[in-house]
Amino acid sequence: MKPTSEWSPEELLRFIVGIVLSLTLTFIVATVLYSLVFVSQPMEGQSPNDAEFFKLINPIATFIVGALAGLMAGQGNGSIKPKPLEKGEENELPE
Repeated sequence: MKPTSEWSPEELLRFIVGIVLSLTLTFIVATVLYSLVFVSQPMEGQSPNDAEFFKLINPIATFIVGALAGLMAGQGNGSIKPKPLEKGEENELPE
C-alpha cells in the first residue's frame, strides 16, 4: 500500500483541534506550576487568590483533558469514513 500525504478536511480539522487543545492544556499546567513554585505563599495555608485560581482552573483543565481523550480515542459519531480502496490495493483489516 503506497502512503498518501493527503488529509481529508475532517482529519485536518481533528488534527488542528487536537493541537490547540494540547497547547491550551500545556499552558494551564505551566501556569499552575509557575504559580506554585515561583510565587511566594503565605506562611499559614493558601493565599485566597490562589485558592480561587485553582477552583477556576480545575474544571477547565478537566474539560480539556476529556475533550482531548474523546477526540483522539475514536472517530466520534462516525463522520470520518475510511477512504475507498484504489484499484490494486488490498484491505489490511481482517473481515
